[in-house]
Amino acid sequence: MHERILIVDDEPQITRVLRTSLAAQGYDVRTANDPEEALRVFHDWTPDLVVTDLVMPGIGGVEVCRAIRAHGSTPIIVLSVRDHERSKVEALDAGADDYITKPFGIPELLARVRAHLRRAPERASALLEAGDFAVDITDHTVTVRGKQIHLTPKEFDLLAHLARHAGRVITHRALLTAVWGAQSAHQPEYLRVFVGQLRKKLEAETGKQYILTEPWVGYRFVPEGLGDEKAEEQGPRD
Repeated sequence: MHERILIVDDEPQITRVLRTSLAAQGYDVRTANDPEEALRVFHDWTPDLVVTDLVMPGIGGVEVCRAIRAHGSTPIIVLSVRDHERSKVEALDAGADDYITKPFGIPELLARVRAHLRRAPERASALLEAGDFAVDITDHTVTVRGKQIHLTPKEFDLLAHLARHAGRVITHRALLTAVWGAQSAHQPEYLRVFVGQLRKKLEAETGKQYILTEPWVGYRFVPEGLGDEKAEEQGPRD
């Protein structure tokens, strides 16, 4: 399987050059010309590495780094012009793994891409198994007690983030940022709708509750599930 690389830059000529150079090395490449599109592609496609510019319209490359890092450990290489030292530091603090100063040579970029992909976790480790669940991050599939459940891309992203932190309370803000991006951190209506849809699909198969509400705080994922009596003891659902 070819490793997936997402390129994010608002300059089309740069994305064209990088896409051509990386594809010639056998990588599966997609591009995005603005941060919002980049986060949509990231959540739907699950790349193995992201190369992103820092200075772009909209939320900018720093927020892209924060949103991606909230979702997992995907390597991030940022591209920076020489007179934006503060932005480079901010990006590294936000979760970027490396930066390359513009202008740069393609051989340098390829070498850094290879280095970060070597250090990235094996794709096989993207299988999360706990309780009644098996969540395959790479293939975007979910099975509950051996039966595959059809989820929309956003439902899958939501469940995958909860599964990565099974048993822990995840705040509304953290879930919104991880699944919808930093720009959605103050829009909890997304969560109420998608958690409700996800609960219906999971409970229809088993009659058990897996996503518990922590009032005013967030949600907790219990992969073993709770029966009706135990679920009632955990408090209300929204």
